[in-house]
Amino acid sequence: MTRYVMVADINRCVGCQTCTAACKHTNATAPGVQWRKVLDFETGRFPNVHRAFIPVGCNHCLDAPCADVCPTTATQKRPDGIVTINYDTCIGCAYCIEACPYQARERVDIPNRAYGTRVQMKHEQRVEHLERRAVAQKCTFCVDRVDFGLANGLIPGIDPEATPACVNACIADALSFGDIEDENSNVAELLRSHEYFRMHEELDIGSGFYYLWTPRK
Repeated sequence: MTRYVMVADINRCVGCQTCTAACKHTNATAPGVQWRKVLDFETGRFPNVHRAFIPVGCNHCLDAPCADVCPTTATQKRPDGIVTINYDTCIGCAYCIEACPYQARERVDIPNRAYGTRVQMKHEQRVEHLERRAVAQKCTFCVDRVDFGLANGLIPGIDPEATPACVNACIADALSFGDIEDENSNVAELLRSHEYFRMHEELDIGSGFYYLWTPRK
């Protein structure tokens, strides 16, 4: 079996938002829509205060709450663990948006543009993605790149052409992607050699987004 997951090393993340920009550029998301975000906050108490950056997005859960509530089965989990949305089947009811504990889903009803209705940027002219209007949308783990790579003998997470754009763009090598079921994969090795956590583990939904960390001394 194969299960693709993402691993973020929060000790390496510098909060540059390059992953956010790469995701937006690659997927041509609408203004205000970010499939990949980086949370920026402070921890500790003065004078021992530290800044922390946490990349977030769809967790591609094994037991995805968004899929459980979808009345049309538009949201489904592939055998490789990637959770997808069929835009033709989605009716835009937003049940999945409410069910997601990671606030990773969004809906855009009108073709809003970066500079309003008068000016349309070049990328907006080329890729409007009308199929995403009035339906749910989210991070896809760049599933088109993954499928392209698999069809051409490439390894997702290793070969850039088969790897999510955010991982390729990370200037600090804080993001990794790969098959957790392969004990020799990059992500399996990272999880064996580091302490890690997953958000909302108490929900027991099998998040596919892992965070490496080292306690501060």
